[in-house]
Amino acid sequence: MSEPATPVTPGVGGSSIRFRLLAIALLPTLVILPVLLAVTMARWEAKFDALLTSKVNGDLTIAHQYLSRILENTGEHLKALTDSAGFRDIVARDGAAALPAFLEENRKRLGLDFLMVAGDEGPFAASPPLGTVAPIRSDWPVVQAALSGRASTAIDIFTNEELAAISSNLASQARLELVPTPNALPTDRSSESRGMVVHSASPAFVPGQGTVALVGGILLNQNLVFIDTINDLVYREASLPTGSRGTATLFLDDVRISTNVRLFEDKRALGTRVSKAVREAVLDQGRVWLDSAFVVNDWYVSAYEPISDSYGKRVGMLYVGFLEAPFARAKTETLIGIGLAFLAVTGASVPIFLRWARGIFKPLERMTATIGRVEEGDLGARTGLARADDEIGRVAHHLDTLLDQVQQRDRELRAWNDELNARVAARTHELEIANRQLEATTKQLIMSEKLAAIGEITAGVAHEINNPIAVMQGNLDVVRSVLAAESEGVATEFRLIDEQIHRISQIVTKLLQFAKPEEYAGYVERHAVADVVSDCLPLVQHLLNKGAIGVSREDAATRRILMNRTELQQVLVNLIVNAIHAMPDGGTLTLKSRDENREGRRGVAIEVTDTGVGMTPEVLHRIFDPFFTTKRQGGTGLGLSISQTLVTRQGGSLTAESHPGAGTTFTIWLPEAD
Repeated sequence: MSEPATPVTPGVGGSSIRFRLLAIALLPTLVILPVLLAVTMARWEAKFDALLTSKVNGDLTIAHQYLSRILENTGEHLKALTDSAGFRDIVARDGAAALPAFLEENRKRLGLDFLMVAGDEGPFAASPPLGTVAPIRSDWPVVQAALSGRASTAIDIFTNEELAAISSNLASQARLELVPTPNALPTDRSSESRGMVVHSASPAFVPGQGTVALVGGILLNQNLVFIDTINDLVYREASLPTGSRGTATLFLDDVRISTNVRLFEDKRALGTRVSKAVREAVLDQGRVWLDSAFVVNDWYVSAYEPISDSYGKRVGMLYVGFLEAPFARAKTETLIGIGLAFLAVTGASVPIFLRWARGIFKPLERMTATIGRVEEGDLGARTGLARADDEIGRVAHHLDTLLDQVQQRDRELRAWNDELNARVAARTHELEIANRQLEATTKQLIMSEKLAAIGEITAGVAHEINNPIAVMQGNLDVVRSVLAAESEGVATEFRLIDEQIHRISQIVTKLLQFAKPEEYAGYVERHAVADVVSDCLPLVQHLLNKGAIGVSREDAATRRILMNRTELQQVLVNLIVNAIHAMPDGGTLTLKSRDENREGRRGVAIEVTDTGVGMTPEVLHRIFDPFFTTKRQGGTGLGLSISQTLVTRQGGSLTAESHPGAGTTFTIWLPEAD
């Protein structure tokens, strides 16, 4: 008779059908929609960041165009001045003596910081701020281009000495004390005294001097009008959200020499330095930076581009950017709002789904309760639901029909149960007879195991007897040879001894054939070394546990070897037991295997290493000698000798390496199976 089914209580040990159906209904809302929403928000966030990057890139373009326009206008103004009738008249009428006043007037009109006329030997006329004609270099690429007849304008870096030669005010304006700045590249400098100058020159003709260069420039260090104009152009009023602000900066190397970034509320961040990451990307690598960056004391969506001088060397940077915090806050608020809206919609939809599902849940729960009563033993329980023309109604009707059939089958099963009990009694008697036969078979198996053990012991005894037989036979031959002619008198005794030795040898051979017939039938197998090692460890596990010895394995061999499995196990077990005996105070047994070629032959090396007492060179030299042992009791001295013989017979070798106090390593090398 089959065992009765375990009753299933609704809601216990599993989820209710109500909640499972609800989970199926809400799966799109609770799983698919959140995944789609997360993907959409991630794409929106990436697009949002891309828009910020695009905006700051556009801002940088405007600032770059303004700086380019400053350079272009400066060059055009000098070109117009050299081409003007006033310049030609003064030069033709008064020569170089009248030039200083003319240059000063036009310097002020054009908004330049200096204006001079230079030849190949340097300046020979300048505006009054220079005092006397200053020893300014004439080897600037800009000046050389003008002397060659071509107008040129560029950004150049003047040393403080060169600025002081023009005007002490310019040298003072250029000097800035460096302010320690977080994230900046460490430096030993404490100030920046060089000047970044809009440097322009236009060719002109002066009688007695030939072609000269009209040279003018604008110092950009602490030129707040210049930087504020860029900021006003790029970030017009209401162009950024409330809370954000736009900034612009001009860098000489990595030092802010003109900026509207605030260090404090009323102090500009002049003398602060750019972060190390930006410096490496823009100044060292020449790339345009379009990303967030830490600017003085806050994070800004930033754009940096390198500025090169007339020599083509990167000497500074132009920066524009706006505060990132308002945009980050707006992005976070948007994400939180969408998340809360999703949770609200999800929370409102659950009661609606429950209300719609009630028409399904109630009949199902009624059927579940009926099934529970039947499982408790009330075979007369029925759902009692009115037959409805829908799937659940038809299921309820079928359930009642099936319960009627179950009740009928129960009566039939009880009748069959009585008949089955009688048959079981008869079969039980038959099983008792079979059990007695099984016990007899088990005894025979035990006897077979004992015979197998006796065979193993016999093989060991036979191996130990063979060695003294060989010694006896050899010595008998020596005696016969030594006695020579005198041996004829004892020829009968010699013959009897030969016969008995031969008889013993035959008995030993038969014992070996009985104990291990596979050795004489040539039965060998291909093995993976790691499998054989794994089979050996359980045989010596009790010795490992007793001696508190840990085992370390490195199975790196991939080749197979050809050898009788029992013989290989015998060799490995012998080496492992010897290693255990060498570690009376515990230690580590290491078993390694690897592929190794010897004398052009492919093979496998197996190492058995202990951390025991080791051996002296004298003992190591004799360990493979038959009957040589270092064990005070329990050793025959045949283990290593037999092991070496078994390995050598397969074309391999067994070697040992040891040092007193440093442990011992035995290495088995066997050729690879063809």
